[in-house]
Amino acid sequence: MGWMELARIGCVERALAGLDWVTQRRGGHDLAAHLATGIKGEDATCFYLRRKGYTIVARRWSSGELPGDVDLIAWDGPMLCFVEVKTRTAHDATPAEVAVDGHKRMILRRLARQYVRQLMQQTAPPVRFDVVSVYLVPGEKKQFVHFEGNFGWSERPERDSV
Repeated sequence: MGWMELARIGCVERALAGLDWVTQRRGGHDLAAHLATGIKGEDATCFYLRRKGYTIVARRWSSGELPGDVDLIAWDGPMLCFVEVKTRTAHDATPAEVAVDGHKRMILRRLARQYVRQLMQQTAPPVRFDVVSVYLVPGEKKQFVHFEGNFGWSERPERDSV
């Protein structure tokens, strides 16, 4: 990715932040604080992935038939990535990515199957499930922890520890 594209992405990111600031000042966005934080994290992750060369094709995608949504769907070259974003405003003892439990992974797999079925391709593309933890700590630079291929199409049985 060239410097011109990176500059363009940065400009769009700053413009979005400016519009958010104006909306807040005018009393808009009657969202709960945790929802607003989640949306900021998804926005930040979208720009983070674009800088890494990903092509974002959907945000907050839902099938209309199944419960839940996928935060981001993106292409990383030939790989279709379903990305779950977890946002925190502090570094707690428990990392943000731990919140993607077995139930959430099951929902994401179902939604991914639905999304892949609707693609106009002869064969299904390779798929990866990523988790991105975003830390938006006030007064600090945004921090991203990207877990590529965090989980797969099926759960691996846990081994007995003896």
